[in-house]
Amino acid sequence: MPSLNRVIIAGNLTREPDARRTPNGTSICRLGIAMNRSWKDQQGELREEVTYVDVEVWGRQADSCRDYLQKGAPVLIEGRLKLDQWDDKETGQKRSKLQVVAERVQFLSNPRGGDFAGGGDAQQAPQQQQAPQQQQAPQQQGQDPSAGGGESIDDIPF
Repeated sequence: MPSLNRVIIAGNLTREPDARRTPNGTSICRLGIAMNRSWKDQQGELREEVTYVDVEVWGRQADSCRDYLQKGAPVLIEGRLKLDQWDDKETGQKRSKLQVVAERVQFLSNPRGGDFAGGGDAQQAPQQQQAPQQQQAPQQQGQDPSAGGGESIDDIPF
């Protein structure tokens, strides 16, 4: 029977990214993500719960996370579940931890703190994340820039 190990989560970083390198030079970044859930119980009262998940990011995505993410930043993570098991050296008990290994990290806000939808994919190199500067048509007198077409490259939030 085929199996599927796929996770998609969105939440906010609970701490600053913890970036390191393996002995062979591969980047790894560990993130803590908090996801909130709200619902009404049978009595109609609003209930809330928070779920905390640890995430491992590898390679160039780890470098981007280290460079651009900070505590509180919203992110979308696509990846797979991984179960780590070990023996506790102090108690001798078997221990385990379930975490997400990220295959894709998408930043849901820009490095300056403003929100934008769908940008900041960490699979791209930082130089590729910036919008290419294009020649804009000169704005006509009296044209409202928010009406579209008259926006200059300086008005783009990333």
